Amino acid sequence: MEGIINSLYNIVWSNVLVYLCLGTGIYFSFRTRFSQIRHLKEMVALLFKGEKSSEGISSFQALCTALAGRIGTGNIAGVATAIAMGGPGALFWMWAIAFLGAGSAFAESALAQIYKEEHEGQYRGGPAYYIEKGLGNTKFSKAYGLIFAVVTVLATGLFLPGVQSNSISIVVKNSFALNEWIVAGILVVLLALIIFGGIKRIGSAAELIVPFMGGLYILMAVAIIVINIDKLPGVLALVFKSAFGAEQAFSGILGSTIAWGVKRGVYSNEAGQGTGPQAAAAAEVSHPAKQGLVQAFSVYVDTLFVCSATGFMILITGTYNVMNEATGAMIVENLPGVEVGPVYTQNAVNTFLPGFGPGFVAISLFFFAFTTLMAYYYISEVNLTYIVKSMNNGKGSKIATNILRFGLLGATVFGCVKTAALVWQVGDIGVGSMAWLNLIAIIALSNVVIKCFKDYESQMKAGVPRDKISFDPIKLGIKNADFWVEKNKSSTK
Repeated sequence: MEGIINSLYNIVWSNVLVYLCLGTGIYFSFRTRFSQIRHLKEMVALLFKGEKSSEGISSFQALCTALAGRIGTGNIAGVATAIAMGGPGALFWMWAIAFLGAGSAFAESALAQIYKEEHEGQYRGGPAYYIEKGLGNTKFSKAYGLIFAVVTVLATGLFLPGVQSNSISIVVKNSFALNEWIVAGILVVLLALIIFGGIKRIGSAAELIVPFMGGLYILMAVAIIVINIDKLPGVLALVFKSAFGAEQAFSGILGSTIAWGVKRGVYSNEAGQGTGPQAAAAAEVSHPAKQGLVQAFSVYVDTLFVCSATGFMILITGTYNVMNEATGAMIVENLPGVEVGPVYTQNAVNTFLPGFGPGFVAISLFFFAFTTLMAYYYISEVNLTYIVKSMNNGKGSKIATNILRFGLLGATVFGCVKTAALVWQVGDIGVGSMAWLNLIAIIALSNVVIKCFKDYESQMKAGVPRDKISFDPIKLGIKNADFWVEKNKSSTK
């Protein structure tokens, strides 16, 4: 069984998927004329201008909910792995993939808004919805959407929660000597209080936790950089020189530098993988492009801020090892006998505040992984709702939702008390499959994305106030955007 799973993993997460993520980001960057640069000011302005309603959450809450999924163990352990296997230059390639990935994030999030629905008093949307409607409401598109939804429920609802809870259990046990069953109990109670409250409570919790913990983590990195400011120019030079093989020590692993930087960047920011659109669809906005721009900014927050914070803490303090993947030989060994992972960051913080590192990183990882669990639940719930609606006309959705909640809580406990290596690979297969299905879909729907984007941009250029910019799918020739058609009819009555 392990051999089969390992083979599937290697197929799904081959370099072809990495290149597809990269190519899709490049494609949408050019099609929108690099909106991720031109409209950076607009992205920031939109963060705090969204409205709330009885059906939807604010743009900022949707951003934080999406960030809850993007910011996780990958921002600590993933960055450490990229540096250990690809050298300091891997950090540059993480930045590059974030810049390009912002284009994919805009596309998938705008589509989620265009084709969203209202279900039981809440907005629902995401890849399954825009695959079905955007590709024409045909038998093929409905089957395609259903496959995506099933894969997503399995990956984010049952497999991946155990990975996040396992990381929490390990760092809390090692740092505070708490029994894993106690950790599991605390985690399940806290998680249950939030997920049984639906997207409103998830959005409210994310709105508080994500900025607080993310901000505190970045402040710690800034403090370490300021204390070691004399080393910063050398670290920056090392990153850029290593990224292109100009640093002699790492010139022999240039292929690994690019590959690990791109892989960890793609894995961390999740742009185009289909995990962010569910939260994007829940926002109350007057035009889909607004949430597309907000979600594009979330990729920057994840990689340029949080991942960079980890990378600079590790590099500026020299608390890392680098291995030649091909030969197994150590190129840099500053931490003899230390396995790659959060311990790199713990050692970095320890150089600044001796004895504080393990606890600080453990608490950071707890909150990062906990918010990811919240996001996983919401993503899986949205797709479960789609499945029930497709197969049973919505009947029994509350029962199915409660089964999902208890299933996710059970997976969380399992991850706390068991090793999660096999579950991690199975979950990765699910997420990788989501990415394949979603990337193909957003490329197929690229003309819809560009129509939406150009419509928003033309209204901006015409001087329409931001809060008055509106969306009319009929005027743009976009079919099956039923929510917006009905909304426009209601507003004219």
